[in-house]
Amino acid sequence: MDHHHAGRVEAALSAGGAARSALVASWQRSASLHHLRPGEHRPPNRVDDRTLSRHREGSSHLLSVVQPNLDHLYAAVGNSGCCVLLADKDGILIERRGAIADDETFEGWGLWTGTVWDERSEGTNGIGTCLAEGRALTVYRDEHFFTRNIGLSCTTAPIHDEHGQLIAALDVSSCRNDLTRDVMRLIAMAVTDAARRIETENFRRAFSKARIVIVGEESSLGPARLIAVDQDDLVIGATRAARQFLSLSSEQMRIPLPASDLLADRRDLAQSGLEKAERSALQRALARAGGNVSAAASQLGISRATLHRKMKRLALRHRVP
Repeated sequence: MDHHHAGRVEAALSAGGAARSALVASWQRSASLHHLRPGEHRPPNRVDDRTLSRHREGSSHLLSVVQPNLDHLYAAVGNSGCCVLLADKDGILIERRGAIADDETFEGWGLWTGTVWDERSEGTNGIGTCLAEGRALTVYRDEHFFTRNIGLSCTTAPIHDEHGQLIAALDVSSCRNDLTRDVMRLIAMAVTDAARRIETENFRRAFSKARIVIVGEESSLGPARLIAVDQDDLVIGATRAARQFLSLSSEQMRIPLPASDLLADRRDLAQSGLEKAERSALQRALARAGGNVSAAASQLGISRATLHRKMKRLALRHRVP
């Protein structure tokens, strides 16, 4: 089995399959970039307790957000003989959930806090490849690079912070040989959903004093597209999914952007900046006055006739004549 898997990996690399397959591309990185050999046998790479503590401290804010989500995810998948793992951006496992009866087995496989699962150490695997490619994926048994890892099945989703930066990977792994691809697909959905909840909660905490707005149509299938809007109607934060949806670069996000500019419809785009500001001011005054034009005009310090002219020009309606 060892020789067969190593030969399969080497044959795929020799055939130049990296251009056609994301899996083979990861195998290629493992062999060419990290100088690993599929058949080599060595124990998992583990950091010492001091290093692990340092990495946990560096992710302390995330850990405070993630704990209940790890518990919820483990409650959903634990009976399938799986463990739940959280790795930081360096691929170091900093938190886990698993059955006590399976601890010895999982620790032997390296599915334990302090183990390093980046591609540099373990070649193609769920956590390392997710961090390298920044996407959710499943690595099923002999899709792993190392022969010693082909008994594992891993499904992983990336976690991005409030600035859209990749900071962690959430993983469910199993060493059961009867775990089918269909079951792994169901587990992958649970992992992706948990990662979405973590990103959303982290974003809301980071911008706790701002108004959180969903951009576009909300979907339960992908990461949340959220923006944070302050009291001046300026966008001060956006999730990675929102940045992609709105085509916002990190450079553009360095300075707060008017929410109306990002969320404008075609009619708004045809208006000048002054018209947009005037329209917003009139709408706020009318809202405060319950639609009463006379009261709104009094708030604004203009006559009722002047307000009517402005409303007609800007196509504003009111509920009370």
